[in-house]
Amino acid sequence: MPDSYLFTPRPVTALTIRGDERQFPVNRIFCVGRSYQAHAAEMGDKIDKTTQEPFYFIKDLNAIQASGTDLPYPPGTEDLHYEMEWVVAIDQPGFEVDEERAEAMIYGYACGLDMTRRDLQQKGKDKRRPWDLGKNFEGGAIITDLVPKSVTGVLERGRIELRVNGETKQTADISDLIWSPAELVMHLSKYYHLQPGDLIYTGTPEGVGPVVKGDRIEGSVEAVGSISLNIV
Repeated sequence: MPDSYLFTPRPVTALTIRGDERQFPVNRIFCVGRSYQAHAAEMGDKIDKTTQEPFYFIKDLNAIQASGTDLPYPPGTEDLHYEMEWVVAIDQPGFEVDEERAEAMIYGYACGLDMTRRDLQQKGKDKRRPWDLGKNFEGGAIITDLVPKSVTGVLERGRIELRVNGETKQTADISDLIWSPAELVMHLSKYYHLQPGDLIYTGTPEGVGPVVKGDRIEGSVEAVGSISLNIV
């Protein structure tokens, strides 16, 4: 009997779950842009929550890479940046949900790094084109294991920080997010039928900057865990 596929399908991308032998299969990766006011300011923007909505970009599953591994400096860029993020994982479907239902859809949390080819992103901005080349590339979404919300409880505050070669570059509190995780889930559900396995990288605080070959990145989110990455 002939094979069903022309070539071998890619394996399931899944995250380990702390304290659970099962794994969390990843469906999609939504990333929130400019969700901390201070970071928006350093990018030349100001967010008015009363009149503006969140905006997003998407990374594909080839971007997922585990914490603690090596990332080869990606091709086509001379300005690779780190962005430390708190990640939210969804384990229930939902469409046009209210905030209470949105909170119930959140399974747990992780630490993430949204690596960015900043020069390519800027070229896209300058020409009013999409950011895909700057944001969506192999290994560009680093992530830790998941911590179930049943363990941490609903997180509303906690220190988020990042260090490069031991020097602190980013520090904030997740309570500084303009939109809470539940608000982001609720908003996304207006435009997508959210599914189990969807991840939301909730955005980065101020202090983003470049890294070069040989740098070590370390970060953490209080009550969630720590993340690390070597640029090689």
